Amino acid sequence: MQQNRALPAAPGGPAPSGHRPHRLTSRLVRAGLAALLAAGGLVAAQATGAQAAAEPAVAAQLAANPYERGPAPTTASIEATRGSYAVSQTSVSSLSVSGFGGGTIYYPTSTSDGTFGAVAISPGYTAYQSSISWLGPRLASQGFVVFTIDTLTTLDQPDSRGRQLLAALDYLTQRSSVRTRIDSTRLGVMGHSMGGGGTLEAAKSRPSLQAAIPLTGWNLDTTWPEIKTPTLIVGADGDTIAPVATHSEPFYRSLPSTLDKAYLELRGATHFTPNSSNTTIAKYSISWLKRFIDDDTRYEQFLCPLPQASLTIAEYRGNCPHTS
Repeated sequence: MQQNRALPAAPGGPAPSGHRPHRLTSRLVRAGLAALLAAGGLVAAQATGAQAAAEPAVAAQLAANPYERGPAPTTASIEATRGSYAVSQTSVSSLSVSGFGGGTIYYPTSTSDGTFGAVAISPGYTAYQSSISWLGPRLASQGFVVFTIDTLTTLDQPDSRGRQLLAALDYLTQRSSVRTRIDSTRLGVMGHSMGGGGTLEAAKSRPSLQAAIPLTGWNLDTTWPEIKTPTLIVGADGDTIAPVATHSEPFYRSLPSTLDKAYLELRGATHFTPNSSNTTIAKYSISWLKRFIDDDTRYEQFLCPLPQASLTIAEYRGNCPHTS
């Protein structure tokens, strides 16, 4: 920072030599510079000392959880329409893949934080990926690679959608252009309606998955005691297509009591609420994916203690504290 400072006048009348004021000024300037340099050295030493003191704490945090991505979360940060990461996207043609119908990959543009966990998301009966596309950048900006897929046909049933979700994850981690950005041990699945039913099918078939989130899920099979994947089931109090009494609630009750699980029932919502940007769905989906795919316990605060009923939550059940 530049400072304009007037030097003090030489005391005691005229100088005996015409050169003295110049020498005095030079000495004052040198003294001032020396003081500034000394102060700067002190500040630098203090900064270096502070950095050195902080490094073990940072190293310890990284050692405790190498999968944490992004800044410490707040309610505002997980309710925001975008997180801290800039997002890029790439389309995947159905002609270039097998086992599912192509889709769109959303991913953090940055490579400086290492690899990310990944999530595949299926649309519902008769729907296309556009119906759940809002989740792509919303989740990716929080630090995930997200694959919103199209199914082989729009009439595919839940068991088929479950297989397609797994095929999409395999493509994502083995053949996609972003495969090097993904940690293939940190994967999850989501889906709407029959895609939600497919989410349960995928979790049942592949217990190594780290998280599953069916959104107003539909499946004629209502018992899922085989699932070992931490599962957040989202229902809607006004759903007349997959009423919670015959779908989401029995799904939740049938999950093992020892499983990390939760049931979120949206208030004032319908079967199609997950097809539009929704803060409550995003908030708890982000928290669940972060907690279980990234093992990021900074997000436990949004899941335990259990959220209370509110203007947007009709009911929330779960087991706390989480053990996974």
